[in-house]
Amino acid sequence: MRALLAAALVAASLAGCARKDPPPRPAEAEAASQSKPAAAPEGAILFVSADTRGYLGPCGCSENMRGGIARAAAQVQDARKGPLPVLYVDGGNSLFGELQLKPGQVPQEERKAKALADAMRRMGLSVRATGPLDDTQGADFRKGLGLPELPPGEVKLLPAGARKVGIVAASTAAQLVEASAQARAQGADFVVGLLDVTLDAAQKAVEQPGLKADVVVATRTATEFSGEQNRLVRAQVPVVALQSKGRSLLRVDLAYGTQPGAFSLQKGQEDLEREAEGLEKRAELLDKDINRPGTDPQLKALKQAKRDELVARRQALLNTPPVATGAGNAFTLRFVPLESSLPSDAEALALVTAYDADVGKMNLAWAKAHGQDCPPPPPGSAGFVGNEPCRTCHEEAFPVWEKSKHHHAWETLEQAGKQFHLNCVGCHVTGWEQPGGVCRLDKVAGREDVGCESCHGPGSKHADAPSARNIIASPGESVCVTCHNPENSPHFDFATYLPRIVGPGHGKP
Repeated sequence: MRALLAAALVAASLAGCARKDPPPRPAEAEAASQSKPAAAPEGAILFVSADTRGYLGPCGCSENMRGGIARAAAQVQDARKGPLPVLYVDGGNSLFGELQLKPGQVPQEERKAKALADAMRRMGLSVRATGPLDDTQGADFRKGLGLPELPPGEVKLLPAGARKVGIVAASTAAQLVEASAQARAQGADFVVGLLDVTLDAAQKAVEQPGLKADVVVATRTATEFSGEQNRLVRAQVPVVALQSKGRSLLRVDLAYGTQPGAFSLQKGQEDLEREAEGLEKRAELLDKDINRPGTDPQLKALKQAKRDELVARRQALLNTPPVATGAGNAFTLRFVPLESSLPSDAEALALVTAYDADVGKMNLAWAKAHGQDCPPPPPGSAGFVGNEPCRTCHEEAFPVWEKSKHHHAWETLEQAGKQFHLNCVGCHVTGWEQPGGVCRLDKVAGREDVGCESCHGPGSKHADAPSARNIIASPGESVCVTCHNPENSPHFDFATYLPRIVGPGHGKP
């Protein structure tokens, strides 16, 4: 009986297998997969840089300094690892930091502009607008870099998956209105205006009737130090101003609904933004402690680890994509501060390293071939004499100075391989480009470091006839901030730093 039951079960099993459809042959399976349409991307990511002012990276004078084209490239390349289309656009005013260059600056600044252009290509630059700081060496030099440019008043449509992004370049409000309308007429679903004006002027421009842009980026800052913060103005058309000198990127995340149509700035992200802002403020407070002279190394390491943790948490928030609901299309605007703990793209970093190596040789060669000594001080005025004449009478002051970072200013440049960089040397030697000082990179010997005369002024008269009446400068905050400015020393506080360089024989009895 058991044998009959087993035989019946086997027969039923075989019959069931026989009724199953045979597996598809490879060719049939391939044809079936090709017949299914590929799902369109549900959004896109747009990165925008602007007002870079010829900066490949921060100077490195302080710890945790933001910025660097290699860090920017890493953000773009990392986003490209995901499923969404990624576009990179530059708003202009990026190639140079000054409208006019001295002859000795030309080799370095042109080489830097070429390195920036190479890095932008590495980032897959889709298009860029131009501004006055791109034409410092003329339009022919700029065009010779071979970057995809968008003249003022013109439009470029970029495919972004299921939608099209229109990029508009403009130098006036009227151009912005007209070009944005053209972008819509040409089929742009989302329009970004790159407006070559300051934030204040851009706010007025978005009030013009007929504007068809979804967001406007003000691509110029009024002065060198007026672009210290990222700014977002939530007008009817949002206006953005990026932190200058390549310290932040703007990230625009697009979320596509089921139907084409207008995009709305996603609501409900205020909580996320508040959390991100809170993390940034906490990191800034830690930065002040980390950069304070004389901080205990172990405590400094603990604070640095905590700061890096806060930056990582903030970065995770920034990478949270928006979600479209139903037929509507949404977008978010987020700043990506390029913090020191973020990764750098290896290929872009290699471009920066090659620039550093080349430019030192170029500048030194130029100084030897064309350099001119500083003019002598005017008749009756004091000249620079160096530290040694000071030591004769102020020996007790030198142990304090020798323990300070001022004494190692030139050494830090040599360690970084930047002792012949014109952007750096002025704050690491005494009397740079001053009458009777040093004006040639090949004649720095004897003027290395931040010496006595950096703070007290040229000392020849005082050395000849010591008197309180012929000390040229009384050290104060106005002297310090010529180098401890918002760029090089963003956490500088005169009252906090001063006691670190004062001691017996040097400001104290």
